[in-house]
Amino acid sequence: MGHSLMTQFDGIEFRQITVPFISTVDKAREAVRKINLVGEQEGIRPIVFSTLVQEDVRNVVRGSEGFFLDFFDPFLAPLENELKTQSSHAVGRAHRMADGHAYALRIDATNYALANDDGSHVGGYARADLILVGISRSGKTPTCLYLAMQYGIFAANYPLTEEDLESRTLPKALEPFARKLFGLTIRPERLQQIRNERRPDSRYASAGQVAFEVRAAEALFERHGIPVIDSTECSIEEMSSRILDRTGVERRLRP
Repeated sequence: MGHSLMTQFDGIEFRQITVPFISTVDKAREAVRKINLVGEQEGIRPIVFSTLVQEDVRNVVRGSEGFFLDFFDPFLAPLENELKTQSSHAVGRAHRMADGHAYALRIDATNYALANDDGSHVGGYARADLILVGISRSGKTPTCLYLAMQYGIFAANYPLTEEDLESRTLPKALEPFARKLFGLTIRPERLQQIRNERRPDSRYASAGQVAFEVRAAEALFERHGIPVIDSTECSIEEMSSRILDRTGVERRLRP
């Protein structure tokens, strides 16, 4: 039945109980059952403070054995008279369009991040707001997903392979989108720890391989003027915010 707490009114102690999310007639009937039960247990008529909007739901709760006080009653009729219109008595009307748009944008951006993860679909980079570039396990995927879900950013990511690093040139798939690139790096000892958890005792996780990849990736970023951030001790939230601040990419949504 929600949470409860004790309070005093003019020296008399009352138990306050919150019954949230009464959005249907069935839930209203269950709330009435609980209100009446409290009355029986406490031996005193419950006082019911209501902020319910839907007329059918409100009427059910009004029929409880409690003393019903509706916060909207004193205001609705005067407002309807002043505005020369009738209240819709519908929940969430003010938020539905904005929330629906935000939800659709988050889904679209998240689907984009998943479809363009780890260089899996380089043909979609024209739509990207930014493209994160880095070696394996440097934090590209979670950062792209966070940017999508929190800000509606279309973020792709491209993994630098050993061949890319040895060539010391920008991968051809990235060349047309150089202005969208942002690099992620990480300290070798931390990267080795992460990779060792994934593939223990492998060349992929060896100290020599990790050190080479980090060094070569950072050299590549510097050579091509790609801005970079160290993900070693940065949370995804902080990293995402710093990337957007440095690139100037507009946040379509606000958390």
